[in-house]
Amino acid sequence: MTAPSACGVRATAATVLAQVLAGSTLDGPLAQAMPGLAERDRPLLAQLCYGSLRLAPRLQALLTQLLDKPLRERDSDVQALLMLGLYQLSDSRIPDHAAVAATVEATRELGKPWAKGLVNAVLRRYGREAEALAGSLSPAAAAAHPQWLYEALHAAWPDYAISLLATNNQQPPMVLRVNRLKVSRDDWIAQLAACGIPARAGILTREAVYLAQPVGVDQLPDFAAGAASVQDEAAQLAAQLLGARPGDHVLDACAAPGGKTCHLLEAVPDIGSVTAMDIDAERLRRVRENLNRLQLDAKLVTANAAEATTVLADRQFDRILVDAPCSATGVIRRHPDIKLLRRAQDIAQFAAQQLQILSGVWPHLRPGGRLLYVTCSVLPEENQAVVAGFLARQDNAGEVSLPDIGLPCMHGRQIMPRHDGPDGLYFALLEKHR
Repeated sequence: MTAPSACGVRATAATVLAQVLAGSTLDGPLAQAMPGLAERDRPLLAQLCYGSLRLAPRLQALLTQLLDKPLRERDSDVQALLMLGLYQLSDSRIPDHAAVAATVEATRELGKPWAKGLVNAVLRRYGREAEALAGSLSPAAAAAHPQWLYEALHAAWPDYAISLLATNNQQPPMVLRVNRLKVSRDDWIAQLAACGIPARAGILTREAVYLAQPVGVDQLPDFAAGAASVQDEAAQLAAQLLGARPGDHVLDACAAPGGKTCHLLEAVPDIGSVTAMDIDAERLRRVRENLNRLQLDAKLVTANAAEATTVLADRQFDRILVDAPCSATGVIRRHPDIKLLRRAQDIAQFAAQQLQILSGVWPHLRPGGRLLYVTCSVLPEENQAVVAGFLARQDNAGEVSLPDIGLPCMHGRQIMPRHDGPDGLYFALLEKHR
């Protein structure tokens, strides 16, 4: 494998970003592009892709001002390259002259030499007029969010919207969950320090560890042997709030990729059983891979949780975890493609799906059992409104108070994302009346 030039990395990044502009999620194209790069070039590729997507609505608004006319659809890679160039000039530490030169030369790598003059002119004009161009942006574009989401966050959380918008534009911390079956958190933090990796303990859970800087998991002590897993601290709360006890039979209804399934097994070693269900068989394979690395076991079931009875028959569980599909508006900093891929109308569709899932698994909860409803959304329509709708139609369901974490809602509690803290997750705990 030959290492690409600086312009080659930017051309690769433009190709990845163009696929996101066409409707793909970032994970797939980025993973496909990585093997073609030398190890030393991969962090730059990730930085260019993630950084540009975090600011995509702002960069697109700037391009509208800088281009005389929109580019043709077949030239989405050139549009992506221009966005990458603007990101480098506005929000990276890359020297301006190096960013412009490498981005301009990347037009040849893309097979679009005709765009060389265009890219050069646009980036140099931005360098001259950046302040004036920024001043003419709408508030939503200036905050690097689509208009619908900007308005939704202000409507839902007027006192927190500014902080939410800023956090969504920042690189998230790398957070790990220590496997206390193998090592204590304090001991593992000491091992990290011995490896030259500064870290600190989280405050919401007993297992969370925050790294001062992200590192490859291959650099973490005993990671391959199951000493720790990558998992945000808010996500780690699920196992704690579900309250599974020794001997309990637990259903993780939307389990992939398996972080919460594995945490349940680590947290309660003498649990009765854990059944991990997911609609996607391919993603369930990732659950099995995580279980194998951690030397844990669970029963895997491929099924739509909204139609759980088709595969579960009359099985009953003491605890059910529903980490429901959602808009993921609480984890945008980790999945910035959401800013381009989500639409306002998606929220009602997610809410309907979430209600179907709750209704689908509820018959499999034992009387006296508890169900924890979780989303990584910060939008009330997917959270407290869904729980309210479910409670209104289930006369044998009641709400259980949660510990004083996050912000209280009409139902459940909302954790807000923080730049140096957890992601944005929602939790509500329900109990089936005896």
